[in-house]
Amino acid sequence: MQAGLHESSPESMTSTWTVSWQTQGSPSDHLTLEHTVAVSGPDLTTQEFKQATKENMSNVTFVEYEVLLPGVSGTSVEKNITLDSATRIELSCRLDSKYSHLKSLRVTWKRGNETIRHINKTENSWSIQLMILDNSKLGSYSCVLQGEEEISAVFHLQVPKIEGKEKPIISYEGDTVVMTCKSFDYAPIAWTWYVTNGSEQIAINDSLLADKYVINRISANVTHLKILKVTKEDDGVYWCEAAFELGKSIGKLKLKVLSLMVPLKPFLAIVAEVVIIVTMVFLYEMYSKKKEKRAEYEKEFDQVEQLKSEESNGLENSSARHRKT
Repeated sequence: MQAGLHESSPESMTSTWTVSWQTQGSPSDHLTLEHTVAVSGPDLTTQEFKQATKENMSNVTFVEYEVLLPGVSGTSVEKNITLDSATRIELSCRLDSKYSHLKSLRVTWKRGNETIRHINKTENSWSIQLMILDNSKLGSYSCVLQGEEEISAVFHLQVPKIEGKEKPIISYEGDTVVMTCKSFDYAPIAWTWYVTNGSEQIAINDSLLADKYVINRISANVTHLKILKVTKEDDGVYWCEAAFELGKSIGKLKLKVLSLMVPLKPFLAIVAEVVIIVTMVFLYEMYSKKKEKRAEYEKEFDQVEQLKSEESNGLENSSARHRKT
């Protein structure tokens, strides 16, 4: 879908971003993006859109998204659309001309289960136009083509996602921890940090707890929470909340605080093993020496006994010779 000039009154100019996704034969897509300047026109058919254009729309972006539907029965294409501020938006589903053989198509646009009036822009293209002023209009919008075959597409309108950290942050008692949250490509109006206390989320006020917390907005879309001299009580779940014009988005981070003894445990285990081995060697040497001494004592005792026996035998033999004479 190409963006161009709309024929209408040049009373108000809006910056227009046109994004087109094409899917042919499979849900895989190709993204093209171009920036033009368009004049808002009076040919807006939905009642909601007509009412919105009566307001001052000079600072509101007009965005068009089009999905080229594959002509494969049962196929559904899903697209996430990120919006951070008030936006005029047109969502379109277009069936490729090579599937013009599909006859008697019934086209339905829905938000959830609610049917929405749509525009038949061309023979094979159907659109809805929305004015997104707050988060009440965010959500999932779908177009369904029913006939001999059924094809569909779903647009998910959402505020920007916040990137936290999936894996726990591990620190030790007494250390300083820095947590980071980012909002890619979008600058929040404000950031707020929370800590979980039981089932509640408590907002962190670094001005009241300056000796414990420091909150810095590093750039327009990055925030840091610094926790000074962490203790076991700081162990838990933390949340960063980004406020946008259309709503809020949150990121989750988990802090795991370990005792100072934890890194010493492997060392202490090695020391204990060495002590045990040295003790066993020492005891074995003591036992060996005692055994050697006992063997020497027994040997000396046997030698003394043998000498005594020999002396006793010598005396007996001498007495016997005297008696014979």
